[in-house]
Amino acid sequence: MSRSEPLDRNLAFELARVTEAAALAAARWMGRGDKNAADQAAVNAMRVTLASVDMDGVIVIGEGEKDEAPMLYIGEEIGNGLPPKVDVAVDPIDGTTLLSKGMPNAVSVVALSERGTMYYPPGIVYMEKLAVGPEGKGHVSLECSVQENIRSLAKAKGVDPRDLTVVILDRPRHAELVEQVRQAGARIKFITDGDVAGGIMPCIEGTGVDMLLGIGGAPEAVVTACALKCLGGEIQCKLWPRNEEERAQAEANGLPLNKVLQMDDLVRGDDVFMSLTGVTHGELVGGVRYTARGAYTETLAMRSRSGTIRRIHSHHNLGKLSRYAAVAYG
Repeated sequence: MSRSEPLDRNLAFELARVTEAAALAAARWMGRGDKNAADQAAVNAMRVTLASVDMDGVIVIGEGEKDEAPMLYIGEEIGNGLPPKVDVAVDPIDGTTLLSKGMPNAVSVVALSERGTMYYPPGIVYMEKLAVGPEGKGHVSLECSVQENIRSLAKAKGVDPRDLTVVILDRPRHAELVEQVRQAGARIKFITDGDVAGGIMPCIEGTGVDMLLGIGGAPEAVVTACALKCLGGEIQCKLWPRNEEERAQAEANGLPLNKVLQMDDLVRGDDVFMSLTGVTHGELVGGVRYTARGAYTETLAMRSRSGTIRRIHSHHNLGKLSRYAAVAYG
């Protein structure tokens, strides 16, 4: 990126406005059992709000390919066209199932970095992941065993392995991993969905989480890497083909199936912005709360270059918003 197109410091606040809009639109669907309607509401709100942001953006991590996602698809140009040129990662709702069931930790997320810095592995849906907070950075590796990583992290944090808590998606594919974690002596916090939030938890004091392990979405890995660059944590990943067809396609595309991808492989930019707003209540942020006077949201807005993390508590007057906003918050 040329010096004539620096990333604007105020973009962090612009992104907060984007994720707040998506969270407000989606939260009306909490517990109503329709995750597609909830996701569509968040996508619509996010797309409209992104269009007003001062940036020349291209979605690198989105809702899918153009033919699969009518909005916020990979390759879509967003923003008002003004500099700077940026890559954008969006997850209107990380945890649509959580939201549809009224469960904790559904969040709305947007991240951006300089153009050409985000990694998108075509045809790969899942990655094997290992994420830790700042205290564990440099002390763990996907090339080590689960037991070695737990022991090393415990030593770095000055605790016993029995004091550590590992977040794992509750999936049959993780049966062996779960057994290895238990044999190492650590505790497990199972999550049903939403491993962006799970990957960020080790970086936030008070969540009681020390590590994320397991196989989850590849797009979510890049979004998590953006957050951990801002928070000082670490994520490592390996591409995880689901079947031989996907493996053959990955090999044909020259993807590094055996390589441990570091954070700079997932997002190379040294100036990353990230905003995360709670849709339902969780360990990271509170969810949307409605009152007679409007609604309240809680957002984490962060920037990697400065290392500044802002926790933004906002009150939204929905009556006033509905009169000029192009988003249906009703």
